[in-house]
Amino acid sequence: MAPKVEHKRRNSKHKIDRRLGVNLWGRAKSPLNARSYAPGQHGQRRKKPTDFGIQLMAKQKLKGYYGNIGEKQFKKYYQEADRRKGDTGLNLIGILESRMDALLYRSKIAPTVFAARQLINHGHVLLNGKRCNIASVMLKPGDKIQLRDKAKEIPAVLEAMASTERDVPEYVEADHEERSASYVRIPSLDEVPYPVQMEPNLVVEYYSR
Repeated sequence: MAPKVEHKRRNSKHKIDRRLGVNLWGRAKSPLNARSYAPGQHGQRRKKPTDFGIQLMAKQKLKGYYGNIGEKQFKKYYQEADRRKGDTGLNLIGILESRMDALLYRSKIAPTVFAARQLINHGHVLLNGKRCNIASVMLKPGDKIQLRDKAKEIPAVLEAMASTERDVPEYVEADHEERSASYVRIPSLDEVPYPVQMEPNLVVEYYSR
């Protein structure tokens, strides 16, 4: 991974953190640990948010956390969540956690969701034994992903597995020796290890306006 590309991606992640005013991924290197205002010359002046602003922020946090998902795709996830039986907000979390890049990140085989997406886009990941380069593919419980041999010793992968910043949640089964992970089941909201509070109910309110 080229240093310039890595630096650019890191800056992008940090900009998201500052804009939202939270350490979104709970990482030690987040600028929010030292600076709590948004980027830009007016970042230090924060107004009291409106109800709409609070709902918008809840949506931006979820979109940003899963790798800055585009609005069109994110709205499709909401519509699918609304179509399914049960609580729309919880359904939305289940859909987001079922993405292939989310599973790779959760398994600690990739250091960030951005790195997970890049590994998949570059063809380094097998889904149920077949090469798949679409990071947004929806997985079902029982599906298995694995790094191809040439990607198993990538420094970012080794760094992710050695990191103590986060743990593999119970709904994911990871085998770091094999560089593989299985999606055990769709999680409930309280099982997902978000470093910050996520409020999918406010996202539902945003789209229901």
